[in-house]
Amino acid sequence: MDVLPSFTNIIGLLVAGLIAGFINTIAGGGSMLTLPALMMLGMPADIANATNRVGVLLQSLAGVKGFKDQDRLDSAAIGPVLVPTLAGALVGSLLASYLPVGLLKPTLLAVMFGMALVMVIKPGAVLPAPGTVPFKVFDKPSAVLALFAAGVYGGFIQAGVGFILIAALAGGLRYDLVRTNALKMVCTAAFSVVALAVFIVRDQVLWIPGLILAAGTVAGASLSVKFAVSVAQNTLKWLLFVMVTLTCAGALFFG
Repeated sequence: MDVLPSFTNIIGLLVAGLIAGFINTIAGGGSMLTLPALMMLGMPADIANATNRVGVLLQSLAGVKGFKDQDRLDSAAIGPVLVPTLAGALVGSLLASYLPVGLLKPTLLAVMFGMALVMVIKPGAVLPAPGTVPFKVFDKPSAVLALFAAGVYGGFIQAGVGFILIAALAGGLRYDLVRTNALKMVCTAAFSVVALAVFIVRDQVLWIPGLILAAGTVAGASLSVKFAVSVAQNTLKWLLFVMVTLTCAGALFFG
């Protein structure tokens, strides 16, 4: 049953949500902040994982609206991108409801280490040159598989899924980082709906802390969209690299 958090905990959730919403929208790894913030309220890992999805969903919807308002969302690609992502999310959310959340940690670490290495050695493999025309989803079977894998991971546990989606959308389909992040937020919103539905059915969501956290994530996402469309791609690239590195370190030493 939901319990109203103390004033200090409310402020903590809002601040964690604000920061997480900002970095999730332009990179990823925000749940590395929000999951511990929820668990500090005394939630078990599975309940925190489920409750976290309230903020993730509302943050993603705010991000999608922001990118659409800035004309940076490829609306024609939404349907094709969502087909494999949602299929994976259903599988992942069912697994998450019954299995320990730590099982996919090696997958996340492998993807993030790979991304960090490639961004240093051969950045064009993950970050296409300006003016690159993106591929259509079903013209690239490897991208379909990557989106399905991102859905499975995102359905299983939110932390770090943005990096897997960026690898699929920027590395596989060759979108620039702004449009990659726009489609990433669509995917995150979609599989958050699937995951949240499963968690609600299993009565694993605590709504009061979840909605308090969501207020922070929505504000952070709205600020992040304005930032993303106003800075150079190179700035976004280095912010992504920093977040990949920090999330790797966090997963290794504190996960």
